[in-house]
Amino acid sequence: MNANKSLNKLFKNLGKIYTNPSKHLASANGALNQPEKTCLYDFHLSHGGKIVDFAGWLMPVQYKDLSIQESHIHTRTKCSLFDVSHMMQTKIHGKDRFKFFESLIVSDVAGLKPDSGTLSVFTNNNGGIIDDLIVSNTSKNYLYVVSNAGCSEKDLAHMKNAEHEFKSKGFDVTVEKIEDRGLLALQGPAMHQLLQQCVNFDLNKFAFMNTAEGKVFDIEDCRITRCGYTGEDGVEISVPINRTAELADRLLALQNGETCKLAGLGARDTLRLEAGLCLYGNDIDDTTTPIEAGLSWTVHKRRRDEKCFPGADIILKQLKEKPSKRRVGLKLLSSGPSARQHAKIFDNNQNEIGEVTSGCLSPLLKQNISMGYVQTGLSKLGTRILVEIRKKTYEAEIVKLPFVPTHYYQI
Repeated sequence: MNANKSLNKLFKNLGKIYTNPSKHLASANGALNQPEKTCLYDFHLSHGGKIVDFAGWLMPVQYKDLSIQESHIHTRTKCSLFDVSHMMQTKIHGKDRFKFFESLIVSDVAGLKPDSGTLSVFTNNNGGIIDDLIVSNTSKNYLYVVSNAGCSEKDLAHMKNAEHEFKSKGFDVTVEKIEDRGLLALQGPAMHQLLQQCVNFDLNKFAFMNTAEGKVFDIEDCRITRCGYTGEDGVEISVPINRTAELADRLLALQNGETCKLAGLGARDTLRLEAGLCLYGNDIDDTTTPIEAGLSWTVHKRRRDEKCFPGADIILKQLKEKPSKRRVGLKLLSSGPSARQHAKIFDNNQNEIGEVTSGCLSPLLKQNISMGYVQTGLSKLGTRILVEIRKKTYEAEIVKLPFVPTHYYQI
């Protein structure tokens, strides 16, 4: 099977492609189950987007001009524009916002410099990951949070419940879900040069995880954050909803339309997997801890010392004594099908030792790559294991993550 066919088959799992997007799946009770649409839904259709129902949103998996593999390579070599408006954007206001948000996550938010952010995770009392997120300490006296679309309802309820509890104790905090903004991700090595033409501040002084408010072209009230989900240099731009399509068109038109191309969920998934980044619901969930997931760096030193975040006892014990399982990278050592989510992993004596959580044919490496969890004692780099795919076993090797070098912009 060639690379394009293999990747297209993989993304059937993202949802049914709607040849007629106005017709949606019927729910069990016979009522129409209507997925939500981002502010760019009509924009995607007009640009030849192939629409899928992903996490309750109608989103493009790819566009007519590029295959998933071609879109992936274009992002790695030039840059691509992704609609990520389905992600939940939230502001946390109030003088007690740091104390409030640190009661929900593992990271040191109070220690963030103004206009900088970090990846973190909401945790439950068992140390499991409720969701992953990026939180930024803005110089505008609020925290700016971006979290996953598929977890938006539970995340908002989680924050609102905590807000109610904090207010009942006299603390000053308000959770505001942002409803009037789109979110675009511009990702790839050409991003810096391309975006510098459009903003009035020096991107050379704007490092990974920095955030700023400003104009993009003449579009005011944009928030630009240097981050992304591809492993490449990139930004996410929060933009007023009524100007999101305009901004997308203007970015695509730069440099005669040759540098920046639209990309969909298909390339987004293969890019993040090559970069060793987790997908919530696959690689992390409320039964996996940040230590098991290889995210121990999100548990900052002060928080470890204070031991005052949900699941702290379990997480800190795992830091000290090691967890029973770990997330690892896998490369299959022969050609054949890719290992998908839930594929079983065995040692060389046919003992089951874990399972795959994500997998694909890497467009850049031309190899089948996967992530999964194995028993900690068998997680050493270079360990040979077996993966069951379609009732056959294939040899694989545990390798270092990420699978390809990342290019986050550091100063």
